[in-house]
Amino acid sequence: MVSCRALLLAATASGQGKTTVTAALARKFMRQGKKVRVFKTGPDFLDPMLLERACGTPVETLDLWIVGVDACRRLLAEAARDADLILIEGVMGLYDGNPSAADLARTFGVPVAIVLDAGAMAQTAGAIVMGLRDYGPVPVAGVIANRVGSAGHADMIETSLRGIPLLARLPKQERSMPERHLGLLPAAEVADIDALIDTLADQLTLDDAAWESLPSVSFSAVAQAEVLPLLQGRTIAVARDAAFAFLYPANLACLRALGAELLFFTPVADELVPAGADAIYLPGGYPELHAAALANARRWKQSMHQAYADGVPIWAECGGMMAVCDNLIDLAGESWEMAGLLPGTVSMQKRLAGLGSQGVETAVGTWRGHTFHYSSLDSAHAACTHARKHPSGAQGEAFHALGSLTASYFHAYFPSCIEATAAIFSGRALLGEGR
Repeated sequence: MVSCRALLLAATASGQGKTTVTAALARKFMRQGKKVRVFKTGPDFLDPMLLERACGTPVETLDLWIVGVDACRRLLAEAARDADLILIEGVMGLYDGNPSAADLARTFGVPVAIVLDAGAMAQTAGAIVMGLRDYGPVPVAGVIANRVGSAGHADMIETSLRGIPLLARLPKQERSMPERHLGLLPAAEVADIDALIDTLADQLTLDDAAWESLPSVSFSAVAQAEVLPLLQGRTIAVARDAAFAFLYPANLACLRALGAELLFFTPVADELVPAGADAIYLPGGYPELHAAALANARRWKQSMHQAYADGVPIWAECGGMMAVCDNLIDLAGESWEMAGLLPGTVSMQKRLAGLGSQGVETAVGTWRGHTFHYSSLDSAHAACTHARKHPSGAQGEAFHALGSLTASYFHAYFPSCIEATAAIFSGRALLGEGR
């Protein structure tokens, strides 16, 4: 067993300031010389980018279904060995989803800090916090009040809590974290992101006595199963730039653990697929925002066609799939020519088209992941299989297998099925007929 102070930051809903508060806390404690590890509950790419800038270390995903209970426990125990404090940002509302942030907190005995948008309330804060605490119930360590108007406002909130500690408060901010249709802007696109996080940390007022009284949480160490070097000697070309930025740190670690060498390249800069690549990974991201650059990336598109003709396995997920279709139509209605490996057109839309955890049954086990996109694919090419939504079991995202290409809106969490990951990058039949 290893022990460390730990908190799960949760709220009533999205948009309450969980990421802002988590980033401010991480930076504030880091500046005090504390070793802080941050995790994100549930599938997400954008919040972890910001949180990584705040704490200086990769932000891993904790999800009881996608990642698995034992893998989550191992990640927490590994962090607790070196950290003074573990912060876990929740997802949506405390009890939203299956599994929820509350489920995660109860599974590992992590106390919850309620992040409360107090900008339009005062004494009602106590009722909300007590309701969140008792509904589950979950152990509540305290409250972090966001968008507090004044010291008097903070006093009213604290009084309403009836003994539940007000761990910290953050005033109303003149500037919020910039967003677009999939969530926060990637941290790398915000020029003064570190200054913004520093300002938030400066504005955050802590109750030092309440923080010092937080108990440590014990995590049992779980040995990681041996990973066979199923990709030993293989080189995988990974697209990584502003258009292909949605990468789980665990996915890259998984490929390396399987023995693969990773070579990164930037399609938006018209870079060729690296010579000698044995497989290609096109992750998700924002191809719609860089459609002009991708349409004009003739050398990249030619190298993709050559790799495809040579039978190089290609895994293209979500934004990666959008980039290998014939055309991409942006929100302005303009059509851009993409790589043209998968027949069909992708059209951006203002309404959410897919969201939630999904899993696909393969010949070697269930590959788990999620979907989140604002576009739709119109293709005459028949899907070889479909993922299933969790927990309903309803039909999820289509998978297209065409020659050496496998493509889907599905974002795979590679460690969820090591054998499936190895198979997809080895070019072995994995998803049934249609290849």
